[in-house]
Amino acid sequence: MRYLFKLRTFISNSSNDLLPLHLSKFQSLCLSLHSKSSKLHNPSKTEQTHTENQTETNSFAALFDEIAGIFGTEEIHLTNSEIKEEHSYSVPTVCGNATLGMDVEKENTLVLGGTQLGNLGDRDVSPLVHKVTRIVRCENGGVPMEEQLENAGFDIDEEVVEKVLKRCFKVPRLAVRFFNWVKMKNGFCHTTKTYNMLIYIAGEAEEFRLVEELVEEMEKNSCLKDCKTWTILILHYGNAKLIGKALLIYEKMRETNIEPDAVVYKHMLHLLCNAGKAEIALEFYKEMVCKEIGLNAGLYKLLLKCLAQSGDIAAAYTVTEDMAKFCEIPELHAYACLLKSFCIAGRIREALELIRDLKHKNITLDAEIFETLVKGLCRANRTADALEIFDIMKSRNSVDGKIYGLIINGFLRRNDFSKAFDLFQSMKDSGHTPTTSTYTELMQHLFRMNEFEKADEIYHEMLEKRVPLDSVAVTAIVAGHIRQNRISEAWEVLKSMEENGIRANQKSYTVFVKELCKVSQTEEIVKVLSKMQDSNISIPGDIFHLVRPYWEKKGEMEKIEKVKQRQGASKLHLEEGKTSSTGITGNQEFKSLKSDQIEEKRKDSHLLKSFPSSYGDHDIQRICQIFSSSEDWCSIQEALEKCNVKYTPELVSEILHNCGPYSGVALHFFSWVGKLAGYNHTTDTYNMAIKVSGRSKDFKHLRSLFHEMRRQGCTITSDTWTIMLMQYGRAGLTDIALKIFREMKASGCKPNGSTYKYLVVSLCERKGRKVDEAITAFHEMIRVGFSPDKELTEIYLHCLCGVGKLSEARGCLELLRKAGFTSPLAYSLYVRALCRAGRLEEALALVDEVSVDQNTLAQYTYGSIVHGLLRMERSEDALAKVEAMRQIGVNPTVHVYTSLIVHFFKEKQIDKAVEIFEKMKEEGCEPTIVTYSSLIRGYMNCGKHVDAWNVFSHIKLNGPFPDFRTYSMFIACLCRVGKSEEALLLISEMLDTGIVPSAINFRTVFFGLNREGKRNLAHTVLHKKWDLSKRRKFSM
Repeated sequence: MRYLFKLRTFISNSSNDLLPLHLSKFQSLCLSLHSKSSKLHNPSKTEQTHTENQTETNSFAALFDEIAGIFGTEEIHLTNSEIKEEHSYSVPTVCGNATLGMDVEKENTLVLGGTQLGNLGDRDVSPLVHKVTRIVRCENGGVPMEEQLENAGFDIDEEVVEKVLKRCFKVPRLAVRFFNWVKMKNGFCHTTKTYNMLIYIAGEAEEFRLVEELVEEMEKNSCLKDCKTWTILILHYGNAKLIGKALLIYEKMRETNIEPDAVVYKHMLHLLCNAGKAEIALEFYKEMVCKEIGLNAGLYKLLLKCLAQSGDIAAAYTVTEDMAKFCEIPELHAYACLLKSFCIAGRIREALELIRDLKHKNITLDAEIFETLVKGLCRANRTADALEIFDIMKSRNSVDGKIYGLIINGFLRRNDFSKAFDLFQSMKDSGHTPTTSTYTELMQHLFRMNEFEKADEIYHEMLEKRVPLDSVAVTAIVAGHIRQNRISEAWEVLKSMEENGIRANQKSYTVFVKELCKVSQTEEIVKVLSKMQDSNISIPGDIFHLVRPYWEKKGEMEKIEKVKQRQGASKLHLEEGKTSSTGITGNQEFKSLKSDQIEEKRKDSHLLKSFPSSYGDHDIQRICQIFSSSEDWCSIQEALEKCNVKYTPELVSEILHNCGPYSGVALHFFSWVGKLAGYNHTTDTYNMAIKVSGRSKDFKHLRSLFHEMRRQGCTITSDTWTIMLMQYGRAGLTDIALKIFREMKASGCKPNGSTYKYLVVSLCERKGRKVDEAITAFHEMIRVGFSPDKELTEIYLHCLCGVGKLSEARGCLELLRKAGFTSPLAYSLYVRALCRAGRLEEALALVDEVSVDQNTLAQYTYGSIVHGLLRMERSEDALAKVEAMRQIGVNPTVHVYTSLIVHFFKEKQIDKAVEIFEKMKEEGCEPTIVTYSSLIRGYMNCGKHVDAWNVFSHIKLNGPFPDFRTYSMFIACLCRVGKSEEALLLISEMLDTGIVPSAINFRTVFFGLNREGKRNLAHTVLHKKWDLSKRRKFSM
């Protein structure tokens, strides 16, 4: 979840000015940091240099040539750096995160360790602790643990309680029961130490509701919090990525005059860097320096990456100098870490400037600098530049197998297979042995291209050359065999690898299951799931969703239920409800939904009120995890009943907003929560539920919710009517939308501006278009005093021009001027509508005859006229228009460039289209997702499928990220050229990224696969569609 989303709870539940106050305390430090001159980097000098250069491209080329010259003359030492990690860097990797977090985990252990091992006296209480623990953990003959303890008559004091709790660390529910039983004993009062231990246990179980109850209980019982209490709270909120809450705890700790120790500072710095909050992390770092709290190399690297990604270059240089100074490592090694950070952040210019500065300081460059730059250039899609550096170093015999692998990876990332394999062969001819990762990447790409025989040759070459295999390589090989339906051989490979000590992990098994689903091997899926369980590997919830359609088809649902039961039995389930006054609820271990995937940013979001947060986003995460855990509502309801969450209308509304593809479950949840004692739905929660139903096209339930809302006495507002009208309109059911509009007015509820807007938009869309009714609604909107916005006006005028109602469209101009539109803007919208409708001559005539400011109008209509000329195949006139606008100082817009790219691809002039695209970027005109979509479509239409995938991969990595339209276009193009299997992968990718495929998407892939004779895969498309539809509707 994004940082701001996490910080919301912190800002609302605590003081709104808490964070600014915290930052203000470090303001002087921040100023001193930015005023401090760096030995290597002068930002003002760099800025002056950039200003003097004519273009960004020329300056970069000059800088790159200078660095190439350095590598051509500098002596490169190929010895490995002492602090160099096995994996240089990745964004992000499990290994990398584990390495960076290792020391923080050690600090966690130290916090608990101090609590665990501290002796309160000289007496040996171990025998008594052992006896009590045996009773607590092993109930005998059905006799409750509390009764056994009471009958035993043990003399239990603080030390015994603390150590028993420590031994119940893995069974939180028993620890809570013991804690509560001791609390009821006469003469015993819990101390700070015993509270600390149970808070730690609850935090580890991520039961933050219990944590808060225990903290409140401490305050009620006047039990003082010590440094360890605050530290435990910060550690666990930080580990759960509840950054706002961790900052709040940190501030409260300081208010109690307890000074945070090194453990707290390091953990706060770690979690802020991981959240990308460079500014706050930098303030913590400066305070750590002032307090002489040391950082290890791993934490320094994490901070450098965060600063580089935020663009605070001056601070990154300062921290690098501190790293060399305080960690007592060679200066070159510190700057190598900074270089890696720049490359990870995609800041190639800064990386090149750093190398130049190192040269000016006469620091001898080593192989790590060279490798990092080559890898960074490849990741930034500058493979040609990386190859130039590579050729220079190759001529000096300064390359090894790893460098070859980096360049090969760069070619593979661009899907330039021929160059990758040519370099691979050249590498072997030169006597260099490819690395395991190079072999693995080549095999993966060959398997994707259905070049099984070549991939198998590479696998056997690995075995012959005794190249060590890892789990990634095994996954690729096994998945490749499954894809070719060579199941028995796949099992043999897996067995062989296990005999050699290589074990498949959860990710590997997930890949296997997905591949088995594609070839409809249901029996083998059962074997894989069973093997996962035998290997003590938990099965992710998404696997159950994936395989369910296959078992349903064969009528073997009992298999998946058995697997689920076995899975559940292997997990730790906490006790239902509460024991005494405190309890821990079920800790579900299901796949969590990513907030940035499930949180929609729709234009109609203003229809739903935003609430002040009276809940934690941890509650939302927990509920969403439960939603994704099963498709059986009874199981979900049981898990919800175990979940100790206090539901409020605000929380329920937010849960519905974040339900993603699980809207069916969310609607059942809405019905269930409405029946809980002490809870009542509000108008806003009903509005959200109605919206969720409409999004899922579950209109029967939508209407049912509306009537239920009226029965419950909730106010039916204009927003309620608007949401209903909008959902029907979007589905093309405009007759019903109009009926709702009339019902709304008949009920005495006055339509607002949003009501009119969404009604007109719905009536203007191709599906369900009703032009006369749209005209009536538009005029009524203006008559009652609501002004249309630019979006609505464009859609309305385009509809009128598209059906030939030009007089009506022309008459609309006066209405727009009365509504506040300037004359040039109103005319430009009309011109655009004419051009889009193919009425170029009318548009040109209009531009010539109007008496408004011609220069302003020319700028406003520039893109539309060029687009219209190109559509009418008048390319010479279009280019003349572009040149004429340049003469008066108006550069082409992104609209113009995109239109030119589309035109040249249509004319099969690929080089010219690419030239326009490069020129566009050189002039600083940022391509939009429409531009990149045009590139993809153009390459596909010209048969350049690899280039199309290159563009798609680039935007997935660097943005602008593909949206629904981009995916739909690419799917249609792939199916049209006989690559429907690749289109099927895009369907799965859409679901993974939170984009719901349309019925047309599924239909396109289904027909494409059938045309290609891949009927088994075609059936999987139907199953995906049915499963998605089932998950999104109320009836399950």
